[in-house]
Amino acid sequence: MEWVNQTFSSDFTLMGIFSHTPHIFLFSLVLGLFTVALLANAVMVLLIYLDTRLHTPMYFLLSQLSLMDLMLICTTVPKMASNYLSGRKSISVAGCEAQIFFYVSLFGAEGFLFAIMAYDHYVAICYPLQYPNLVKWKVCGLMAASSWILGVSDGIVDVVATLSFSCCSSREISLFFCDIPALLRLSCTDTSTFETPIFSCCVLMLVFPLSLIIISYTHVIITVGRMSSGEGRHKAFTTCTSHLIVVGIYYGAATFMYMWPTSKHSPTQDRMVSTFYTILTPMLNPLIYSLWNKDVAKVLRKGKSRE
Repeated sequence: MEWVNQTFSSDFTLMGIFSHTPHIFLFSLVLGLFTVALLANAVMVLLIYLDTRLHTPMYFLLSQLSLMDLMLICTTVPKMASNYLSGRKSISVAGCEAQIFFYVSLFGAEGFLFAIMAYDHYVAICYPLQYPNLVKWKVCGLMAASSWILGVSDGIVDVVATLSFSCCSSREISLFFCDIPALLRLSCTDTSTFETPIFSCCVLMLVFPLSLIIISYTHVIITVGRMSSGEGRHKAFTTCTSHLIVVGIYYGAATFMYMWPTSKHSPTQDRMVSTFYTILTPMLNPLIYSLWNKDVAKVLRKGKSRE
């Protein structure tokens, strides 16, 4: 029977982080991390919107990243918390597909946004005098919009693809949300024909932005190496370090989940990695940027001093 014919026949079961033995401490920890991520990203977006000193293309792109992280964590954790508190583990097929769409769209959009942010750093460091002309607000807005459009396109493709293969009797998903690798394991047919286009899509959505990031930072490293001023090197270093840390976390998790064959990792590994990049990463991103970025730190200190 085709998956599409089973769409409203029965729900899926989300085994979740807590698996067979729910723990109030673990649930409280996840809820605490979710709250910190929610507040940190919301504060970052508001700071950049309200403070005129942060009205630059670089911080506009950073606000888009925080907005994506805010939406990403709200796509998965509220449903997990609802299931835990109600004692249920079910999610409808329509709800499952909605989670896949939003999750894949946001995750893919972040990859392209990272490439745009790397380009912004490249122009700012390598061509500082031409920066106002090369990174105009209109250009910055178009690049940011393109990351959203490409992410949504990827989400649509993946949702349509998951509706095209047969589903076996088992409807237990090992994660606390619906994700493509987990759904592939529920198929009773050969999924190799499905994994090939998914892999190709991942190459486009992950490798292409990563290539642009590597090219941008290669030029940045060369330019920084030629700087005679120690202060200039330090400023360039602090500007790029936070971005490189966040990019490293993103691509580490993405490579494991989407570019490594599903047969090569266990459900337990999937659960650990998915928890990391759906809960911890959205929490870490704004914290990393606020710690490494002097402008954001100054605005935060100014806000505290007013209180």
